Amino acid sequence: MNKSDLIDAMASDAGITKAAAKKSLESFLGNVEGSLQKGNRVSLVGFGSWSVTRRAAREGRNPQTGKTIKIAAKNVVKFKGGSDLQSSVN
Repeated sequence: MNKSDLIDAMASDAGITKAAAKKSLESFLGNVEGSLQKGNRVSLVGFGSWSVTRRAAREGRNPQTGKTIKIAAKNVVKFKGGSDLQSSVN
């Protein structure tokens, strides 16, 4: 399912227009992104939670040349599925 499929499904399920569903989805995604940028955790009980963690700098290898390279530290987004979501897919 891609973004447009999700918008279509949301509009159908909620009985709203596709434009309203798109606006709702974009608002949701924007608010999740904004919260994560501030370093906050976003949690939807039963569905899951998003958080930001710091990945330390490390050394890696260039697979083409075999040379050692330095990989910079960076922030990464993690998602952990909630219990309801986990049980629905198993």
